Amino acid sequence: MGRDSRFDVLFEPVKIGPVTAPNRFYQVPHCTGMGYGLPATLAAMRGVKAEGGWGVVNTEYCSIDPSSDDMPAPYASLWDDGDVRNMAAMTEAVHAHGALAGVELWHGGLRSSNLQSRQTPLGPESFPVAGDPWQCARMDLDDIRAYRAWHRMAVRRARQAGFDIIYVYAAHTYLLAQFLDRDINQRTDDYGGALVNRSRLLREVIADTRDEVGDAAAVAIRIEVDNEDGSTDGRDELLSSLAYVVDLFNVTIADYSHEMGVSRFIKEATLEGRIAHVRSLTGKPVVSVGRFTSPETMLSQVKRGIVDLVGAARPSIADPFLPAKIRDGREEDIRECIGCNICYACDGRGVAIRCTQNPTMGEEWRRGWHPERIPMAGARKLMLVVGAGPAGLEAALSLARRGHEVKLAESGKAPGGRLNWETRLPGLVEWGRVRDWRLHQIGKLQNIEIFRGSHMTADDVVEYGADHVVIATGARWRRDGRGRSLRTAIPGLPLINLQTPEELIADPSAAGGPVVVFDDDHYYVASAIAEHLVEAGHGVTYVTSAGMVSAWSNRTAEQARAHARLIDKGVDIVVNSVVPELRPGSVVVRCVFSDRSREIACGTFVPVTSREPDDDLWRDLRARGVTGLSRIGDCRAPGLVAHAVYDGHRFAREFGEPAANLIIGRERPLA
Repeated sequence: MGRDSRFDVLFEPVKIGPVTAPNRFYQVPHCTGMGYGLPATLAAMRGVKAEGGWGVVNTEYCSIDPSSDDMPAPYASLWDDGDVRNMAAMTEAVHAHGALAGVELWHGGLRSSNLQSRQTPLGPESFPVAGDPWQCARMDLDDIRAYRAWHRMAVRRARQAGFDIIYVYAAHTYLLAQFLDRDINQRTDDYGGALVNRSRLLREVIADTRDEVGDAAAVAIRIEVDNEDGSTDGRDELLSSLAYVVDLFNVTIADYSHEMGVSRFIKEATLEGRIAHVRSLTGKPVVSVGRFTSPETMLSQVKRGIVDLVGAARPSIADPFLPAKIRDGREEDIRECIGCNICYACDGRGVAIRCTQNPTMGEEWRRGWHPERIPMAGARKLMLVVGAGPAGLEAALSLARRGHEVKLAESGKAPGGRLNWETRLPGLVEWGRVRDWRLHQIGKLQNIEIFRGSHMTADDVVEYGADHVVIATGARWRRDGRGRSLRTAIPGLPLINLQTPEELIADPSAAGGPVVVFDDDHYYVASAIAEHLVEAGHGVTYVTSAGMVSAWSNRTAEQARAHARLIDKGVDIVVNSVVPELRPGSVVVRCVFSDRSREIACGTFVPVTSREPDDDLWRDLRARGVTGLSRIGDCRAPGLVAHAVYDGHRFAREFGEPAANLIIGRERPLA
């Protein structure tokens, strides 16, 4: 199938200073959780993106010196010749597919605690460093000269490693952005005060970079169109003044949680109204992000002059072959990002990123997985998969792609499992892409069949006689309140109207009177249920054992918005508390620190504490001695949707393979 001619403009080359991008698809710098410690893993992942058609593939933030250390979050680095060798592995992998390689040179300033390097943190002022009870040193002129020398040397090493685009990083509250920030930077020397002085170091570093690369590489800048306080005073003048020394403007906004917000709160192309003027202001190529998943939206951004290059981080993670699919006229095969930010949740914990939609992300080198190719099975088997939730759909699809004959039995009317009710929660409709993409791909295959409304008993399974049975029947939210805080059932369960999240979505009328939602899970479900109930007209009290609403969602950059949303909706929020007892018409709420208790009026109690695997069928079959039996996903261990998809994919890839083929690669750097 040929490309839709409407999209031809997306495949035009774009000149960026002395280099030319082969098309307009631009993977912006993004973190990976791999950094300097996993160079082979990193190179393989970036190389797959170049193979998938991204015309420019960038690194994550790349430290220029030990005084910029972000551990335990892994980062790239160009401190020495060993780093040059490691980074060259990435540029070689990217260049092998005709793409340009870019590097984002980074100094964290007061955002770097330097836990590992133990260097003194630096900044324009002596301010507390991010997240720790110590401060950075105020940079004197010697420090500034040293910083410029570190940056220049990193530029030189970047060229030695083969990079085509060199970034000056002046965004996301890192060092150069700190100098630009009039609230942080209150210096009285040549580097503080008026904007012309606060931007002096930025202009000096750009000049140093230009001097170092000459015409051998492009100079890009990542910069915000607004100030840290949200104002735009002086920003247009600054951007315009940099146009003659910068080849590419990678523009964003100061609010990082908005720039990369989850789909629950932030939709596609969200930055357009903030950055649309930069192209006319600078006359230079502009790239920006917006979690672009629609080819039509990408096309519109370019044709209307918003951007010259379509920037993407998360969409390139969800589908490294997104450009190739548009090129080949296969837009319907794009594995669209759902905006859950599970990719982001892992990086800061020091582990390689993963993706709900793309289970191969981060496994390109370690397991040898490719997002578009899966090895055919050595012997074709008749596979029965019971349960068509995220794990069952992924397992069935991948097993069929390996050549097996697959029968997928779903007890409900519609495949999707937990996604069918979770996507009805406020803002989560895009999560349905996990289900919809897999159903569409399954529909293209002749060796897989879905049976809807097919409740399978142990007798049914045995009678069917499949070569192998895969149980993927999911999990249910517990009704007894047991979880991380309360190990035993809450006393008084029969005394109150108790509803689980699934039950409330299935029957909204089941809630009555004031509702108390108890969140001992700490992710999105409890706060979304509370919001759903308020919108249905109920008075809601949200009780959590954590110190804030949806505490774990700090990792996905949505906690603040989830908390603010409940405040705006008028939800009563009770933190650092558990519900140890239910009474007629009320619940007891106890402080986790003091054991002080009080009663709250309650007509309906919604415990969001933990889930119980729905593994009855698996246990029945095990008891009968059935061989050729596996369980996957939430049925095995309740987790995130990403866990379920990954478990289903891994099972399909590993089924029938000899143990020697399942060895996981480990990188062991010696120096």
